[in-house]
Amino acid sequence: MSDVQQHAEDVHEQFSDHIDVSVDEIEDRLTTLVDEYKVPIDEARRSVTNHYLEEADLERDELAGGSSDDAKIEDVDEPEEWIDLTAKVIELWDPRSDSVAQVGLLGDPTGTIKFTKWAKSELPALEEGSVYELRNVVTDEYQGRYSVKLNSTTVIEEREEDLEVGNDTSEVEGALVDMQSGSGLIKRCPKADCTRVLQNGRCNEHGEVEGEFDLRIKAVVDDGIDAHEVIFDKEATEELTGLNLEEAKEMAMDALDTTIVADEIREDIVGTYYRIEGPTFGRYVLADDVEELDGPADAEDLLIKARSM
Repeated sequence: MSDVQQHAEDVHEQFSDHIDVSVDEIEDRLTTLVDEYKVPIDEARRSVTNHYLEEADLERDELAGGSSDDAKIEDVDEPEEWIDLTAKVIELWDPRSDSVAQVGLLGDPTGTIKFTKWAKSELPALEEGSVYELRNVVTDEYQGRYSVKLNSTTVIEEREEDLEVGNDTSEVEGALVDMQSGSGLIKRCPKADCTRVLQNGRCNEHGEVEGEFDLRIKAVVDDGIDAHEVIFDKEATEELTGLNLEEAKEMAMDALDTTIVADEIREDIVGTYYRIEGPTFGRYVLADDVEELDGPADAEDLLIKARSM
């Protein structure tokens, strides 16, 4: 069986309970994308899946995911995997969309992770401080930050015992040596609980959308031994640079070029020494607490400290 045929079989299995579509129809769509438009097979499958999701009026995490595996939070390093977690609800936040029933932070001895529970899944409410066995949740990822989503297939069982939550906070000290692409004034997908960064006006999940502006820095900090990837969200970027989102939008409008924002930020921060503390998500450290080191004296102390480790 060819790769296209196998992917067509897999997609058909996912949608067979929701819409009337044959394997041959799915294979034809995939073949057109792969052979005529030279789309990579993984991207072609994602595009075809999105088409049938829209046709079936489904969310991605409502599809059949097969069997799920027991996992720890530290094990979550790939999107679209179906897993079982036993975790404690650390914190609940106010949802930003009516389609989301609950959103918050889960924790287990290996770390913490964001969770989302869809409103139409009609699952029981989770309570802060309680421990739950969550079976059949699906993983998600953007910007190196992983999360899990509770859907209509998820089974929730409250556990009586408490659960110790591990500390996954990192501290990085070093010179900010590079600012990566995707920094500065960016646009994110406006769909509920997506927020993926758009590439040429397209969301990897939802296709062409009218994006919403945001500020972000993706930086590389060198401690003298290792290079660490650090993400500054809008609040951290504004605090670090003194430039707020509205000022950044005005700057880009005046120049008719959004890249001017990244250029201005790069000139301001690259080569500066920082002490950065925050949670780790995949390979990234999310900057929560940032302190600028005074200068060459701090830098020399830092290098001596790094080389002695």
